[in-house]
Amino acid sequence: MAYVDFVMKLHNSTARDYVARVVSHDKAACAEVATRFGEDYWDGDRRYGYGGYRYDGRWRPIAEAMATHYGLTPRDRILDVGCGKGFLLYELTQVLPGVEVAGLDISQYAIDHAKDEVKPFLKVGSAVSLPWPDRTFDFVVSITTLHNLYNYELASALKEIERVGRANKHVIVESYRNEREKANLLYWQLTCRSFYTPKEWEWMFQQSGYTGDYSYIVFA
Repeated sequence: MAYVDFVMKLHNSTARDYVARVVSHDKAACAEVATRFGEDYWDGDRRYGYGGYRYDGRWRPIAEAMATHYGLTPRDRILDVGCGKGFLLYELTQVLPGVEVAGLDISQYAIDHAKDEVKPFLKVGSAVSLPWPDRTFDFVVSITTLHNLYNYELASALKEIERVGRANKHVIVESYRNEREKANLLYWQLTCRSFYTPKEWEWMFQQSGYTGDYSYIVFA
């Protein structure tokens, strides 16, 4: 297991007013809406989530970096756990023409509004029970998804990722390294259930038998 960062540059490109997130609206009510992972979360007002999650090519450099780092080929099978609208998977099909992709997300809305080119390969479901046989995929990725689970669900999800993967795996979670980042995470997040430092996440990975790589985003 190693720390390998692919997304912090993209994450840091968004400006965030953490205090306004808390005082401008009833944040608890907004979180209640967000955790339904429906239209409001993906394409509604920013107070509920993304404020419009549309394809804009931002995932292409990440797909390229992952393909290069893990030596992925068009013969591989790739799974995205928490795929959302499938933008990363689409980019991977462009970087690796002919690659076989699959995705799973808890949101029916996200799957229904996924990128048309990959929509047939996406399923609605939970990360704690992946509907594929053992060792199905050459690369399993999960980006900013697992922290949305409760602590008693994390081990199951990590074991499932380990089970369906036969080679490379990468998990990205929200985290904090100091009290400022902790406060900002609490201010900004809408759907996070598991709030851990990097060392705590590493402990969870090890306890669950997860052998893949990981990274995290922080709200500095």
